[in-house]
Amino acid sequence: MTSRQRDRGTPAVLRGPPRWFELLTMTRLLGAALAIALLLAHRVTHHDPLLALITLAWTPLSLLILRQTQDAPWAPAVWALDACAAFALVLGGGDWRSPFYVFALTTLVLPATSPPWRRAVAWGLCFSAAYGAVALLTEKLPDDTLTNTIRLETLATHLFVPVIVTTTLAYSSLLLERLRAARGQSERLALQAERQRIAWELHDSAKQRVHAAHLMLTALDGAVADGPHRQLLDGAVGELRAATSDMETSVAELRTPLDGRPVDVLLRERAAELSQTGVARIDVTGRLPTLPPLVAAHTYRIAAEALTNAVRHAGCSAISVTLNGAPDAVTLTIADDGVGMPDVPRPGGNGLRSMHGRAETIGAQLHIGPGPGGRGTAVALALPHPGGSP
Repeated sequence: MTSRQRDRGTPAVLRGPPRWFELLTMTRLLGAALAIALLLAHRVTHHDPLLALITLAWTPLSLLILRQTQDAPWAPAVWALDACAAFALVLGGGDWRSPFYVFALTTLVLPATSPPWRRAVAWGLCFSAAYGAVALLTEKLPDDTLTNTIRLETLATHLFVPVIVTTTLAYSSLLLERLRAARGQSERLALQAERQRIAWELHDSAKQRVHAAHLMLTALDGAVADGPHRQLLDGAVGELRAATSDMETSVAELRTPLDGRPVDVLLRERAAELSQTGVARIDVTGRLPTLPPLVAAHTYRIAAEALTNAVRHAGCSAISVTLNGAPDAVTLTIADDGVGMPDVPRPGGNGLRSMHGRAETIGAQLHIGPGPGGRGTAVALALPHPGGSP
């Protein structure tokens, strides 16, 4: 995913302002400041004030345009336009050893960090070729350029620095993508190991103890007559059955990894499974960005629990799952047209407590209340915005 590729499923992935655009902003501002300072310190042309004003105006405007179009399919066309504008400033300076050379180099930041890296390097080569053409347009190279050491080094530096810049940035971007992939894989493995450990403990310890308690209580079935004690016994046996059922469900879920698949894909699969019961029609709309493994796991479990509760207890005919993958507000809402939340929580039900606990673990906001128009139940989960990722 640059972050674009990773977030096409992402970004914005839960992601903040892209780091590469931050680099572009810093270098563009420094390049503009350097060019204006040189124009003010030395008389470069007869229209230095005009060039300074154009630089002051184009710098924020270009950053705004690039920020708004960086994820667009036609972003390379905007990058090319930005480079042409920088070359125009170099031509306006009348000398290829221009105050605007550093400013022009900043046009390489976004192309150089956009995969594949071979295209980024090709962009640098094209930039060098174009700058060589600009050099010929601004000044005819002396005949002794190839034999004069100073002139040759100056020309070579101006022509090869763009290639070095793009190669370095492209390689750095590639390494960061590999680092993100390795970190994500590490998180998935750690999460799966912890899930497996908890599943073993539930199955081998807690579930066996609950089952033993159930056997001991059922052994008293014929020894307790009807009355208050009988009601208590039946209630205890019922709670143990519910606890066993909940643990079996939890163990099954813990042993079912997400396998790195997008949460919206998993939710559509779960919705299809629950729709086969014929209890309610389930519609899933929208998409979510790629989430970090821990966030993805808890997000899916919260949504799956909400769907299961709606099918089992809401008495509804329709359930809607709305996914919003906007970069600044990743949310999902599960709403049904059923009977709504009971005034008294269902005995033995730990689903709501588990959902709130999962939301708290990942720093998300969970709201459970009446659905649209006060009918049914709506479960709304707002995921945190973590800021920029490296």
